[in-house]
Amino acid sequence: MARTRPHGQVVGARRNTELGLILLVVLITAGTYTLATLGTIAAIPTNIIPFLLVMLGLLVAAHLAVRKLAPNADPLLLPLAALLNGLGYVFIARLDEDLAALQAGWTAAGIGAFVFTLLFIRRVRDLERYRYLIGLGGAVLLLLPLVPGIGTTINGARIWVNIGPANFQPGEFAKIALAVFFASYLAEKRELLGMATFQVGPVRMPEPKHLGPVLLAWGFSLVVMFYEKDLGSSLLFFALFVVLLWVATERVTYLIISTGLFAVGSYVAWSRFSHVQARVDTWLNPWDERLGAGFQVTESWFALAFGGLTGTGPGLGRPDRIPVVESDFIFAAIGEELGLAGATLVLAAYLLFVGSGLRVAAAAEEPFEKLLATGLTFLIGFQAFLIIAGVIRLLPLTGVTLPFISYGGSSLIANYVLLALLLRISHDSSTKAAERARKAAARAAVGG
Repeated sequence: MARTRPHGQVVGARRNTELGLILLVVLITAGTYTLATLGTIAAIPTNIIPFLLVMLGLLVAAHLAVRKLAPNADPLLLPLAALLNGLGYVFIARLDEDLAALQAGWTAAGIGAFVFTLLFIRRVRDLERYRYLIGLGGAVLLLLPLVPGIGTTINGARIWVNIGPANFQPGEFAKIALAVFFASYLAEKRELLGMATFQVGPVRMPEPKHLGPVLLAWGFSLVVMFYEKDLGSSLLFFALFVVLLWVATERVTYLIISTGLFAVGSYVAWSRFSHVQARVDTWLNPWDERLGAGFQVTESWFALAFGGLTGTGPGLGRPDRIPVVESDFIFAAIGEELGLAGATLVLAAYLLFVGSGLRVAAAAEEPFEKLLATGLTFLIGFQAFLIIAGVIRLLPLTGVTLPFISYGGSSLIANYVLLALLLRISHDSSTKAAERARKAAARAAVGG
């Protein structure tokens, strides 16, 4: 008969695996940083040792926090986030040293928020008790840029807030709050929303009064699209709700209705708002304004073309030709200097992250934890898809950040909080499963 390892050995193996992967990430990041500096100034960076020590210290601190506070958590999620974060930092440093210094500070703040989340939230299900307060907070954060005096328009989108010296994107934190609220609400109402008692011809669908949440989420997404001029966040928030609604009820009808609603809203936005028309026109034919609105997109294609299969080499490309390359178009910079191979590795890292997150969701027993893990994973995966699809012109450019890679403090800190919540759910589920296995073994021993 096969023997199963004691739970303590399994926990130790997970954390040791995580630590080994983190050390590998540090070596990969430091090696890429060295090559980028060699390619730029033909010299080994003088700060390579401090760089190694700081990066190693931050990641080991995050690892020790997981080992102490969530020892049963998935061992892949933190190293994957660290790999993406490290790769993003290398390219930001290669493009702008001043921004790199700021990004290093944001990384430290993000890991601090990661540790604080694990320390403060010991049971994710406790968040259910505050769902309406959290939901209200998410809605306020989402609409905060519309408040006169503090909302700021940058690059055509009103998604920034200035409060004193602080300048941040509240929508990055709103997405987590709304994910918690949606998961809690749908966990309670899933059976009611899943009933199909209203018939329209041959199609059975939920009662119209139960479609209120869908209409409310649709309305919020349109407000973001119309008034904040943020196509990416609008689509992201609405898609988050619809996907969680579908997972909770297992009814494809909601997907069809929601897709139709968003299509109608998008058409109205395109027909009435010039900024939406401009985005669509640039997407359909950027060459019409090669030196104007289409300049970013066309330059990103040239960058990807120059990169070829294996890239020009770190530090040897010209990604600085692309405006705002450190945030919206950093994937094009990676594709130019690391080639199709490097870009594919980035996509593989996101796929592994999504796969690990969905495995966490599948292992969760409580509906709220299952839906929350699904929602948090969806946020990372869909956001990466949106911006990468915009860069390669599969979709209109939305302007969302590439998670863990793009420059930006709001995004980085919010994504580390999201990561901590996923690890907390993973730890709770694994702990419950181990406890059940222990009790089953004890009963079997007594019975034997």
